[in-house]
Amino acid sequence: MLPFNVTILGSSSALPSPSRFTTSQVVTLNERLFLIDCGEGTQIQLQKFGKKIGRINHIFISHLHGDHIFGLPGLISTMSMSSKKGELHIYSHSDLQVILSTLMKFMNDQDLKITFHPLNLRRHDVVYEDVKIRVESFPLKHRVPCCGFIFREQPHDLHLRKEKVAELNIPFLDRIKIKKGYDFILPDGSVIPNSELTLSPEKPRSFAYCTDTVMHERIIPVIEGADLLYHEATFSDSVEDLAEKTYHSTAKQAAQMALKANVGKLIIGHFSSRYKNVNVLVDEAREIFPNTYAVNDGDKFDVREANS
Repeated sequence: MLPFNVTILGSSSALPSPSRFTTSQVVTLNERLFLIDCGEGTQIQLQKFGKKIGRINHIFISHLHGDHIFGLPGLISTMSMSSKKGELHIYSHSDLQVILSTLMKFMNDQDLKITFHPLNLRRHDVVYEDVKIRVESFPLKHRVPCCGFIFREQPHDLHLRKEKVAELNIPFLDRIKIKKGYDFILPDGSVIPNSELTLSPEKPRSFAYCTDTVMHERIIPVIEGADLLYHEATFSDSVEDLAEKTYHSTAKQAAQMALKANVGKLIIGHFSSRYKNVNVLVDEAREIFPNTYAVNDGDKFDVREANS
């Protein structure tokens, strides 16, 4: 299978620290990079963890709080100064273009064309799609309009039964059609059913990203069955009232979402700076969903393990 993974660039909540930058992640599918959120220092983290800035053509912004967008002006400036060609697509609340408009006059004087795609923050929507991947947005519940994203691998072609291909001496062009689901017609007009010529492909992989939000069960049908779920876990259950007041989640609530959505693995982040050691959050989540891991800056997670 093609490499499909997520690299954590920032794992802190609003306040960065020397070991945890604010929120940003990179989704990589076969060397294509998709950036999610862009907290302060994102371009430093991209360089630190070996991610080529010039390969980023799509940036998805969940909401307009500073810890998710303050790194964007610097990143765009670097892209411009590096003479990045082509288009940069930014998917966000429509107000982001207003916020950046004045700065853009001074930091984008090269050949980089920036296209803004306003998100519909009230309903589930497909925001980007190509032959390899589909990206969907869905509403979260935060103090300001906010959305999550799910990255879905497109369905794979069927696998050919090599022994049948050799036995029937099937031409190359017909093999392509068979992988798409067609039957094979012999010279005498008889039909070999596709089911005799192919094997089922791997199940498409998916990664769901749920940042700043209270526990929001309405999204379960969207993220259900995701191989990998990132869900914010800003606080422990001992301060659930504070989580509710600030429209964030506890580690326990993140685990409940993972369990109800029947995901493969849960990774938690967006940790409050009050937690110098996040083991208390991991332990809390694992009581409900054992396959839970805390994210650290620089961690890389395969969307689905090879043996899953």
